Amino acid sequence: MTTARKHSITKKLTRMNMLATGLALFVACASFVVYDLTTFRDGVVRNLSVQAQVAGSNSVTALVFNDPHSAENTLSALKAAPNIVYAGIYTLEGQPFAVYRRDPNSKVLPLPARAVGEVESHWFEDGDVLVVHAIVFQGKPVGTAYFRSDTQRLKARMWRYAIIAVLVLVASLWTALLLSSVLQRSIAEPILHLADTARIVSRDRIYSLRVKPTTGRDELSLLTESFNEMLTQIEERDHALQEARDEFEKRVEERTFQLAAANKELESFSYSVSHDLRAPLRSIDGFGLALLEDCTDTLSDEGKSHVRRIRASTQRMGTMIDDFLNLARVTRAKIHLENVDLTSLARGVASELQNAEPGRRAVVRIEDGLAATGDSHLLRIVMENLFGNAWKFTSKRTESEIEFGATRLDESQVYFVRDNGAGFDSAHKDKLFGTFQRLHAATEYPGTGVGLATVQRIIRRHGGQIWADGVVDKGATFYFTL
Repeated sequence: MTTARKHSITKKLTRMNMLATGLALFVACASFVVYDLTTFRDGVVRNLSVQAQVAGSNSVTALVFNDPHSAENTLSALKAAPNIVYAGIYTLEGQPFAVYRRDPNSKVLPLPARAVGEVESHWFEDGDVLVVHAIVFQGKPVGTAYFRSDTQRLKARMWRYAIIAVLVLVASLWTALLLSSVLQRSIAEPILHLADTARIVSRDRIYSLRVKPTTGRDELSLLTESFNEMLTQIEERDHALQEARDEFEKRVEERTFQLAAANKELESFSYSVSHDLRAPLRSIDGFGLALLEDCTDTLSDEGKSHVRRIRASTQRMGTMIDDFLNLARVTRAKIHLENVDLTSLARGVASELQNAEPGRRAVVRIEDGLAATGDSHLLRIVMENLFGNAWKFTSKRTESEIEFGATRLDESQVYFVRDNGAGFDSAHKDKLFGTFQRLHAATEYPGTGVGLATVQRIIRRHGGQIWADGVVDKGATFYFTL
């Protein structure tokens, strides 16, 4: 079946026609042969029965007067019937009275037991036809005629019909093949043309092609019209799609140009912030320091406090500028993907934090074997900010607990950093990742509110997400995917 599916429609139609024609002819020939053989067999039985009746009638006198020689003379006339193998006249007791044997050396056959008591019966046995007929005189049985005939004529007739049937089948199939080759073109050629056109359209995307319509209003004609109409619709949609694509590319080019200009302006702004804004801040901080050192005797305690607050604000402003520039740099930086050992990164950041404050009691648990694909430099910034936040907000605990691990969520790997610090009100968790957004006062925990915004942008650039859960005074957990 699989091999047949690979053939062309022409071969399939030819095979279908040949199969249908051959099957119909075979059934017709078989029916005719079976009918004729059945009729011929009945004729053989009928002729043998007539011969048995005639022989029995001619042997009545011989049976009555016990004259076997006369009965044998009657049976000797069967020499003219070559199909008779054996014929016998038997007494009422079933004893042979007179017999005829085509082969004189063959033995005398006993009267079949199944024939006793029957007027006439016949059956087939060992390839021969057997007929048993009761001989009746004046309404009373006086003996039995037993005839046996071979079926050579029947077999010869069967072989003759078989040869004729084979010749008829071969001639008919050959004629059907010739006619099928001629007539199927009106069906196969349009289908083949339709298939070739569909293959070209699918391969080369040439939607302007059309299939030549056929004459008439049959199913093939409707299929061709529908296919051409479909190509027309596809061509129109393809043209509209091409126009939309060209328009989209034009808009993308315009937006790219605008984005490049905006990036150039942003770089210019960042340069101005980095150089033009830092210089005055450094001057303010420097002169404040000089004022405290040179005029310490003339300044009151309140004046010194004001100068220190000016210096602290200036330094905080410098830190905010640095964080802002880092955020802009992270947004524009190219990502170099590689295999990153997150466990090693986390341990390095935790070690740096502990070395900076060796007196702090902290328990840091980091899961082994955590890795991901990403930019190692940017992911280190993520670890520094998340661990830095955890370290900062657990500073008021007697013993800090910080954990870095991973879990599965919806068949995705989710990493988390958990602490037992100050936590936050979950009602305000949407503000966590905003630029310069803080949920705690700067006097409680220092910072500019840019770290988590930086982390969010890095995670998004890696195609991931970040979110947080927390409870006030019971710690917080930050989750992220890559």
